Amino acid sequence: MQHYDVETLAVGRWRNGGGATREIASRPSGAGEFEWRASVADIERDGPFSAFPGVDRTFTVLSGDGVRLTAPGALDRTVGAEEPLAFPGELEPAAALRGGACRVLNLMVRRGRWTVRVERVTGPVVPPRGHAGVLHVLRGRWRAGDGGPAPAAGQGVWWDAGDGAPGRGPVPLSPGAVALWADLAPSGPDRPARGGQAGSSSMVSSTRSA
Repeated sequence: MQHYDVETLAVGRWRNGGGATREIASRPSGAGEFEWRASVADIERDGPFSAFPGVDRTFTVLSGDGVRLTAPGALDRTVGAEEPLAFPGELEPAAALRGGACRVLNLMVRRGRWTVRVERVTGPVVPPRGHAGVLHVLRGRWRAGDGGPAPAAGQGVWWDAGDGAPGRGPVPLSPGAVALWADLAPSGPDRPARGGQAGSSSMVSSTRSA
């Protein structure tokens, strides 16, 4: 497992000046075209999102009063904190902040190669074998399962599909601990079956824990 702290990640300003992105991981590393990518973005003012053809996106507000995303005839959704929203990357939704700057977690996967499901979790996480993943801590402290430091709010861990299923996945260490878990699965006929996947090229959907 790879540990990260959002505040120490490299910051890339957007060309339109409306925000900045901090990349958590992009696989394969150094490739011109990613298979999957996880990042944290700060949206500082209203403006359009960039298009990512052939990519499925899942967007989750981490802090702030939320944001309204609109794309004519395809999307009109106000997203609050900790509510994952999946939509196709072909859309270029306009983002309107509801009360000031927002910080969001972005997961992007290459359609037909990977799928992603984002859940709000409060208990132990068991990563499926052959899946990649990201655990981003919202509150409390967590044991990462690799003997490393315990991530707190704004920190987390990620792992590759090639790492295998960790025998000990992330576990909450404090009362009220909450995290977002992005489960990234390679596509294909042999991928493990699961229901309620986020990310669809034909519809906009939201995914959240029960």
